[in-house]
Amino acid sequence: MAGTMRPFNVAAVQLESQDDLADNLKHARELVHEAAARGAEIVLLPENFAFMGTEEEKRLIAEDLASPECGPIREMLSATARKEGLFLIGGGMPERSSDPDRPFNTSCVVGPSGDVVAKYRKIHLFDVEVGDGASYRESAATSSGSSVETAQLELQGGAVNVGLSVCYDLRFPALFQRLADLGAVCATVPAAFTLMTGKDHWHVLLRARAIEAQMFVIAAGQCGAHPRGRRTYGKSCIVDPWGDVIAQASDGPGVVVARLDPAQVEAIRRRLPSLTHRRPLD
Repeated sequence: MAGTMRPFNVAAVQLESQDDLADNLKHARELVHEAAARGAEIVLLPENFAFMGTEEEKRLIAEDLASPECGPIREMLSATARKEGLFLIGGGMPERSSDPDRPFNTSCVVGPSGDVVAKYRKIHLFDVEVGDGASYRESAATSSGSSVETAQLELQGGAVNVGLSVCYDLRFPALFQRLADLGAVCATVPAAFTLMTGKDHWHVLLRARAIEAQMFVIAAGQCGAHPRGRRTYGKSCIVDPWGDVIAQASDGPGVVVARLDPAQVEAIRRRLPSLTHRRPLD
């Protein structure tokens, strides 16, 4: 199937989001426009692209993605995707859940029509102590998703199957292998990796997931300084199915673009069929 698809252009947007919703959306919109001008057909925004404030404030801006009424976050995604004529993946945004105190952390995929075409609710929540004196308890303010999701995106040269994840999911290889089983030729990793974990683990994990699942990995990160003393690593990048980093962002907000050829995925999976060699382990 991969051989029927032509190469396509993707972009990862790197942001330094703050606690001003309107200003964050403005910056995101500007960088998506830059990505479109550089030929991107699929653009990935990082986790928390719309807001990096307190959990209490995040609950207040959580949106109902099933409602016909758009909140400001979905309105920006829809209007921008429609204006630029591309698929826009809002890497991680607060989506209302049945627990008003714990919205989902959702990757929302919007098509050129402005409609939501797929969404993925972050499964693995970041409850850790990273060694810099800070501890994180994402589950205290976020509901976990339970479904592995891909998005079938209809590009001009054919359909491409894109796997969805959010940040901490990157540490769970079985998820990415499942995305490969579902036909994904690339996986998206929107993130807000901490500076402490990012400097040691970001590239290692991205390259490992690409090699194991034999797919492209598109990773869009937050960078720099945020409210409440939080610092994120950045280094947004795109990795090929052999594990090579083929594009990487500089420090600071910006856009990284690469051209992906699904035939490369097909060739590697044919020559080194490790995904078909898996055996159940007791």
